[in-house]
Amino acid sequence: MLSENHKIIIITAPSGAGKTSITRFLLKKYPKLAFSISAATRASRGNEQDGVEYYFMSIEAFNKKIQENAFAEWEMVYEGKYYGTLKNELQRIWKNDQVPMLDIDIKGAIHVQKQFPGNSLSIFIEPPSVEELKRRLESRGTETAESIQTRLSKAAYEISFKDQFNKIIVNDNLEKACAETETVVKEFLGL
Repeated sequence: MLSENHKIIIITAPSGAGKTSITRFLLKKYPKLAFSISAATRASRGNEQDGVEYYFMSIEAFNKKIQENAFAEWEMVYEGKYYGTLKNELQRIWKNDQVPMLDIDIKGAIHVQKQFPGNSLSIFIEPPSVEELKRRLESRGTETAESIQTRLSKAAYEISFKDQFNKIIVNDNLEKACAETETVVKEFLGL
């Protein structure tokens, strides 16, 4: 599945820490990078489209893919909500002579970097504080008070894994965090 020149960039963080904003910044600036679309069993939000932001699947379809060993990684991120990186999604990007950029959860990120130790760059985006994370999640307007509390509890747990990644970037200022991430990615890709 992987040759010497197949690289992977993994961006991970607790929900609301800024990984998606940083990922979008890099994808816009570097055509060599391609967004790896994850599979998810959650419902689409707002204007999200199947095959663009996620491959939306039923739990049954997701479980079938697990049985077929179709995932490079998968996790039940929240109760009843599964997310995963399909192997054929990585292949699609490599065939286009691009580098997959994975915007995934902590456990999935650890799993992928273990599978591709010499070919992956894993970056943990750390929020400046749990209080700031709470403010960011509330400002989205997409979460209930209960789901925010669930995400905050999970975030504290996820931060405990930060030292397992190649690079930790604190996102206390988005522009600065984007620039720091860009430097690390350029070095990894030899740009």
